[in-house]
Amino acid sequence: MELSLNVPAFIFPTVSLLMLAYTNRFLAIAALIRTLHDRYQQQPSPGILAQMQNLRLRVRLIRDMQAMGVLSLFLSVASMFFIFEDQTRLAKWLFGGSLVLLMASLALSMLEIYTSIRALNIQLGDVAGTEKPKPNEKG
Repeated sequence: MELSLNVPAFIFPTVSLLMLAYTNRFLAIAALIRTLHDRYQQQPSPGILAQMQNLRLRVRLIRDMQAMGVLSLFLSVASMFFIFEDQTRLAKWLFGGSLVLLMASLALSMLEIYTSIRALNIQLGDVAGTEKPKPNEKG
């Protein structure tokens, strides 16, 4: 496979859009954490603590997603540099590493999405649980 300067450059818009999406996720979670923290300070609750633990995991996942994305972009740029220097073998390895890191970032993104969905399902289960009839009532 011939590796030209254009091939690694194709990653730039992809990683840029991913980083924007990851940053938006982070900002939304940060706002939620601040709200829950204030609510917990006013009225401590085990439910809020459980939500905060889930959010702590999600923040770590987003941090790792961002790190993988940045490293992917870094290796892509390094690959372009070595293509420019006519060291195509090294450039191919770096570009391959860039693709692997991009895949890892996307896999972490899926894990973060599933973690978020699990938390929402638990919360929806709590709401659905309040609507169930009591054992001595007919429903």
